[in-house]
Amino acid sequence: MELGKAEAAIEAILFAMGDSVELERIAKAIEQDAETTRKIIYHMMEGYRTDRRGIQITELDGSFQLCTKSELYEYLIRVAKQPKKLVLTDVVLETLSIIAYKQPITKLEIEKIRGVKSDHAVNRLVEYNLVRELGRLDAPGRPLLFGTTEEFLRHFGLHSLEDLPMINPVQLEDFKAEAEEEIQTKLEV
Repeated sequence: MELGKAEAAIEAILFAMGDSVELERIAKAIEQDAETTRKIIYHMMEGYRTDRRGIQITELDGSFQLCTKSELYEYLIRVAKQPKKLVLTDVVLETLSIIAYKQPITKLEIEKIRGVKSDHAVNRLVEYNLVRELGRLDAPGRPLLFGTTEEFLRHFGLHSLEDLPMINPVQLEDFKAEAEEEIQTKLEV
């Protein structure tokens, strides 16, 4: 298949599917191997970046999706009037960061780390499609396991979970010391 036709086919697939599509599925559809298909998509991504286009191809953990460029969001607002706006409070962001770094994780484990109930925050993250149920832990009570979604990657501009920032070990020790001091203070009161 010639390059122009392959690019047109990939663009049609990504546009029609709406959600992300795995590289292997795209490769099979255009009858190319995965590495050739990846090179074609990267070439297309560069073209979308350099041309004055309103769309882009985003890579999400081995899958690709056609998306609107974030800098053009204000124009979508004018048409949509009431886009769903994510309100990520400090509590919700704290819970999301715990899930992102520790997944798969249960609510009980989240609550142990936070020191407070986390039902509302977890439910809000599921509602926003940033977190999803991954299954159940093979333990008494079979608690739900939670992890992040592709929407999480998209929302924070990550290609995969490996792109999460590394936590500085010194800072981590400082955080642990602060948490222990806080617990000690509460116990003394």
